[in-house]
Amino acid sequence: VILSQKWAELYMKKNPTTVIQVTGGGSGVGIAALINGSTDIANASRPIKSSEVQKLKDKYGTQGVEIPCAKDGLSVFLNNNNKVSELTIEQIGDIFSGKITNWKQVGGADAKIQLYGRESSSGTFEFFKDHVVRKDFARNCQTLPGTAAIVNAVKKDKYGIGYGGAAYAEGVKDCKIKKDAKSKGILPSAATIKNKTYPISRYLFMYLREKPTGETKKFIDWILSDEGQNVIVEVGYYPLK
Repeated sequence: VILSQKWAELYMKKNPTTVIQVTGGGSGVGIAALINGSTDIANASRPIKSSEVQKLKDKYGTQGVEIPCAKDGLSVFLNNNNKVSELTIEQIGDIFSGKITNWKQVGGADAKIQLYGRESSSGTFEFFKDHVVRKDFARNCQTLPGTAAIVNAVKKDKYGIGYGGAAYAEGVKDCKIKKDAKSKGILPSAATIKNKTYPISRYLFMYLREKPTGETKKFIDWILSDEGQNVIVEVGYYPLK
C-alpha cells in the first residue's frame, strides 16, 4: 500500500486530470474488489487463486490479466535488543507454528516468544504460511491489520517476532535468514533478492479484469518505466530489472 500510494501521488502530480484512489486491506480484499467491480486494479503480494480466476470468468468472461510490477523480500522482524540475529527457515517455521516457544531454544534469552502476524486475507500471510511455516500458525499468534502494526508491536516487545515486507523495517532489525543450519545468514537487500540468495522473496502483482486501455494503460506503462521503477527503490522494495 505504501508503494501504491507513492505511485498514485507522483503520477497525479504529473497528470493533474487523472484521479487515482488507493485503498489498503490485503491482497484478498483487493482481488475481491476486482471481482465485484469496485476497483480497476487489484495489487496483490500473492498470485491470484484458480477459484478467483473462475469468479472473473463467470462474471466477465475473462481470465484476468496479471502484471508483475515489483519484487519484495519478506523480512522477519526482531526487536533491536534481542540477542538472536539469525534463524534458519525451519526454525522460523517452528516458531510461528508453536513448536519452538522459548528464545533459549534458538540461542536467545530464557523468555517466551511473542508472535505477531497478519490477518488471513493478507497475501503476506498466505505467502509466509505456504513458504515458511508450511503448517498452521500457532493459536497465540496475535494478528494485526498491517505490516506497520507488526513492526510497531515488535519495536515495543523485546521478545516479539513478526514478518512482513522489507520496506517496513523501521526501528526493528531484520533477522538474517539461513536456508539450513550449514548456510550463511542472509539479509534482504537489492543484491540478495536479485541474485536469489535471500530465501524469502516474491513478486508483487497488479491484476485487472482485462487488458488495460486508456488512462489505466498509461498509468501501468509509467509504473513499468524507469521512472516508475525508481519509486520502488525509494520506498524500499526492489525493481523488476
